[in-house]
Amino acid sequence: MLLVAVATLSSCEKVSPIGVLIAGTGVEDRVKMSNLYYQKHQLDYKDQWIDSVDYTFLVGADSHITNDTCRMAEMLQIGLDNNDLFYAHLGDIADTKAEYYINLDNTLQQFKRKYANKYFHEIPEDELSTRDREGLYCTKSGDTLRYEDIDYPFYPVVGNHDLTHNGWPLWCNIFHSSFYEFNIILGNTQQYDHFIFLDTASGTLGEEQVRLIEEGILDAKDIGSYMGFKCRYTFVFSHTNIFRPSSLQFSSTFAREETFYLLSQFEEWNVTAVFCGHVHAWDERDFAGVHYVTLDSMSERNSPNPGKYLLRVHLKKNGEIEYERVQMNYVKK
Repeated sequence: MLLVAVATLSSCEKVSPIGVLIAGTGVEDRVKMSNLYYQKHQLDYKDQWIDSVDYTFLVGADSHITNDTCRMAEMLQIGLDNNDLFYAHLGDIADTKAEYYINLDNTLQQFKRKYANKYFHEIPEDELSTRDREGLYCTKSGDTLRYEDIDYPFYPVVGNHDLTHNGWPLWCNIFHSSFYEFNIILGNTQQYDHFIFLDTASGTLGEEQVRLIEEGILDAKDIGSYMGFKCRYTFVFSHTNIFRPSSLQFSSTFAREETFYLLSQFEEWNVTAVFCGHVHAWDERDFAGVHYVTLDSMSERNSPNPGKYLLRVHLKKNGEIEYERVQMNYVKK
């Protein structure tokens, strides 16, 4: 009976040697495909210039979307209402069925429209020529751009549940690359903040990702070398956690050598904070000068009651950083 159960599982899913449920597309292939896309579409991850050195961003994790996207919609509405600069998600964004990713994409499109209407001015059709009546928006500086060219600031990493049942094609159809980086350039200060998103969904970086890290693809050195700017803060986003929240929760599934490598790499990058998900349990600690935060699951199935499942990071003008846990109130009827 046990042999039959194992055979049934293996027909559609696999368990990695370190115990993580994964899919047919392994980390080596994901990273190679992601790097190919990332190199050809780096403008999709272009640096953002802002006027202030004081801003916030919002982080959520493990939404496990099915037919109910209300917690995701709540996160995006909270971010929109608070004027958070961007919204990051730490993986296991949806359970892997095509209709769940359609639901996710519909929700993201709904909030992209809200975002566009809040931060841009839509030009009325009667002000446009007949040829150009396709939904133009005006920026604060007076430039015009089409709706499809507005960048919605939602940045995810991929999680292990995003990959089960061969879910990688569904995930990358919307988000394209499983690892990337971008910078927030701070007004006229010649400073920038650096944001790194890793593919840790299989509980391992894999050889290809380590090779690319060693080559400096995520280092953002260009802006420092060619423009003379200085990095103020660096933040890393990962699905798999580094530390065990408690003796009752799972520890990190990274091999010990990879854990040591990551800790060393975070020190080399001069990382300010690392944000993780995966274990659905809150944890916050400092190690070797780096702040580590593991978030609860924001899924209504895993966290059915109202609670502080989101994290807002406030980078202040005086150089301080505030980490604020944010309440979510949606309860499934």
